[in-house]
Amino acid sequence: MLKKQLPTWRFIPLIEGHGKLQMAIDEWLLKQHQHHNHPPTLRFYTWNPVAISLGISQKHHFPNHWQNITYQGKSLDLVKRPSGGRGVLHQGDLTYAVITSNLEGNLDQVYRQICQFLILGWKELGIKLYFGEPKKLYLNSPNCFKLATNADLVNSHGHKFIGSAQLKKAKFILQHGSMMLKPDLKLFEKVFNSLPPQSIIPESLSLDEIINTLTKAAEKCFNCQFVIQPLSEEEMKEIKSHF
Repeated sequence: MLKKQLPTWRFIPLIEGHGKLQMAIDEWLLKQHQHHNHPPTLRFYTWNPVAISLGISQKHHFPNHWQNITYQGKSLDLVKRPSGGRGVLHQGDLTYAVITSNLEGNLDQVYRQICQFLILGWKELGIKLYFGEPKKLYLNSPNCFKLATNADLVNSHGHKFIGSAQLKKAKFILQHGSMMLKPDLKLFEKVFNSLPPQSIIPESLSLDEIINTLTKAAEKCFNCQFVIQPLSEEEMKEIKSHF
């Protein structure tokens, strides 16, 4: 009997770039999947220069001093996400993005389905994660990592480790989120007037190992096989044309 072929997803290798580019890539991938038969996609990325991303509904509701903070001699970028949520500091973190359309259920159920690969992957890396509890106080804080919602993942101490947000267009979904790996304590305190939770990442754990483990976990959870395909020059040109 022939083995059933698994659905094919695109995997885009790690991209380091400025926040406006990263958000444009995520939006472009969602539109391509929705309108041009682009396959479901997983990617990871980091932000350079350091930035604070703002949820689409945040508008101007963030602390004024965020516009005056510098890091290593450069002003922090303030970048609008196409998804919801509060402000996220992108420094010492790793961001993931999943674009798909084959998941059933309401918003909370879809979050939980997508987050399974994060739970499985980090468990393989020795860190157990759990879904957070909804908190009404969340909306009063500009800091995404201040409180966890049922869309977020916390460690065994209840501290938020992964904050995720979603953009949904009919059945087409973009979910992206930030994993707090090794934040600069002074910068985090300058931005949020508080210290981040103590890091739970072993010093010996490399970014490559994290990405490889999470990617293998995603193949299991999404029951798919990945085709590694970096963004082409033509694709990047099209993405940048929408700036």
